[in-house]
Amino acid sequence: MNNNSQKYYKSIFKDYPDVVNVKQLQTMLGGISKKLAYNLLKNNFINSIKIGRQYKIAKADVILYLTQNNSS
Repeated sequence: MNNNSQKYYKSIFKDYPDVVNVKQLQTMLGGISKKLAYNLLKNNFINSIKIGRQYKIAKADVILYLTQNNSS
């Protein structure tokens, strides 16, 4: 986790658990569609693990996705 991510970890998404599911990810990213959420996960834009049929996403990885520089 970079310095920006560490700074935001305790302030944004403080009401979310450390590991979230796809529905929570959708809400965290402003109500994106389920299809977009799954595309972000499947294409490794946001790190996650898959347990059975469910994705588990670390809150830190969501913050990292939001704070990283995507200049391309």
